[in-house]
Amino acid sequence: MSEVAHNINQIRQRIRSAAERGGRRPEDITLVAVSKTIEPERLEAALGAGQTLFGESRVQEAKAKIPLVSGRAHWHMIGHLQTNKVRDAVALFEVIHSVESVKLASELNKWAEHAGKTQVILLEVNVSGEGSKFGLKPEDLESTLTEINKLPRLEVQGLMTIAPVAEEVEKARPYFRRLRELRDAFNLRELSMGMTHDFEVAIEEGATLVRIGAAIFGERKRHEPEE
Repeated sequence: MSEVAHNINQIRQRIRSAAERGGRRPEDITLVAVSKTIEPERLEAALGAGQTLFGESRVQEAKAKIPLVSGRAHWHMIGHLQTNKVRDAVALFEVIHSVESVKLASELNKWAEHAGKTQVILLEVNVSGEGSKFGLKPEDLESTLTEINKLPRLEVQGLMTIAPVAEEVEKARPYFRRLRELRDAFNLRELSMGMTHDFEVAIEEGATLVRIGAAIFGERKRHEPEE
């Protein structure tokens, strides 16, 4: 068994345990393997372990990489999306986690119309209020969702957030709980929250999509925040 396959199995066991602690079904949580900066050969090892869903943060990197990976892989956009990359993003990704404005949503709707597809999206919410993070303010979510729901080629399935990084993972819990409350208030389905350092707490609080990179593929070559 490869190191990647071993790591994926370990993560699956931790997802199962966290789900049980939260009184949830493990099959209701989907693992998104964060593959930014990871070479295609290592993604093939993940595919061999049954991991078919990958998350990319940069459209240009994904555009070059996706054709090199087996066609059974599925791709989500989890990073900040610029409007000038929307055309390619619509072509590449089944789900875009990081929609944070009506302007971006309108551009996605335009290119989804050109592509003849319905683009599934999540709205990114900055529940922590940190200035360094992207995302909607919680108080702006209702009005933004109302406007985006008018766009016929978009389907809003849920919300996404990134909790502040802290040595004590329990400090992330209030942020995950707040996102779940917002999700429930607007009758949405998906909650994309939780990364390598805090995904178990996120699952206990209701995450349906967890974005995990370092615990699967190891530390990245470039110094940047880890999922």
